[in-house]
Amino acid sequence: MEGAGAGWPEPVVRVQSLSESGAATIPGRYVKPEAERPSSAAPAAGPGGATAEGIPVVDLSSPGDPATARAVSEACRDWGFFQAVNHGVPPELLRRARGVWRGFFRQPMEVKQRYANSPATYEGYGSRLGVEKGAVLDWGDYYFLHVRPPRLFDPDKWPHLPPDLRETTEEYSREVAALCGRLMTAMSVGLGAGPSRLQEAFGGAEGAGVCVRVNYYPRCPQPELTLGLSSHSDPGGMTVLLADDRVRGLQVRRRGAWVTVDPVPGAFIVNVGDQIQVLTNATYRSVEHRVMVNAAEERLSVALFYNPRSDLPLAPLPELVSPERPSLYSPMTFDEYRLFIRSKGPRGKSQVESLKAAAVGAAR
Repeated sequence: MEGAGAGWPEPVVRVQSLSESGAATIPGRYVKPEAERPSSAAPAAGPGGATAEGIPVVDLSSPGDPATARAVSEACRDWGFFQAVNHGVPPELLRRARGVWRGFFRQPMEVKQRYANSPATYEGYGSRLGVEKGAVLDWGDYYFLHVRPPRLFDPDKWPHLPPDLRETTEEYSREVAALCGRLMTAMSVGLGAGPSRLQEAFGGAEGAGVCVRVNYYPRCPQPELTLGLSSHSDPGGMTVLLADDRVRGLQVRRRGAWVTVDPVPGAFIVNVGDQIQVLTNATYRSVEHRVMVNAAEERLSVALFYNPRSDLPLAPLPELVSPERPSLYSPMTFDEYRLFIRSKGPRGKSQVESLKAAAVGAAR
């Protein structure tokens, strides 16, 4: 089924409709260049382009323990990714969050189409990122929502079906945003800064933005030719992902190879975004990641993005800048920064690297 969403350069095709059509091949618009396909990897990689390494697992059962801060900090420095266990968010809430969103994507297409999004805000039911006409597309649909700040919260964008979706998603967002606050404290302590330093740079706990993106990756007849989500680093501050723990799909780029993540049941997958890389002067690093799709199984994941206040210029924290380690990034607000993603779609780490180039140029 196709719809002409306002502002898109061409008719929007729902990937779920393509999957359910029963076609044995995927349209050419979804075929990735050979070097970007999931079967392409460095020679040292294992099956499917993955290494045998696994991302760190961090136990958050004692969030105030210095050892927890060290473990979080080491993972952010070395990997930019970790799995958080004993995180304090009730398992029953995770089950409900997955359930309501599976219920949404099982609604008739005409119900989902009422919430079709546009590139002005991306809020609502979507099937592409970026507005470049003729771009190669990803094999996935999604639903994107603003939770905070209050001025961006729009009840009309939230689905009415299933009936408990709104209440569950709001509760889930509150719980996971509180977890993000605890993680920000651990990250700050691990930097040797005050426990509230990163949170203050985000505009305080009330100033931080919270968004949710539910990713739906339908079955794909040719998964070796495409991706559910192209390689990118997350543009915001921090991402907390509730992965589909039945089917693997997330891959993290490390030392030129792709590591396929094995989700720990009940865990969250946490990763550093570009804004924390900027604030920490690249002490903590955002890392490229991508999503594979599957011929036999659909996948669903729920990503919560914890972001700085969008109108604050962000640059490296002064205490992390020295003559030996000069500032790597020019100041930029998150509003300015995310326009790049909204116009061009996922492009590796090209945006955060362009900031670095600008800072070097300004210093000359």
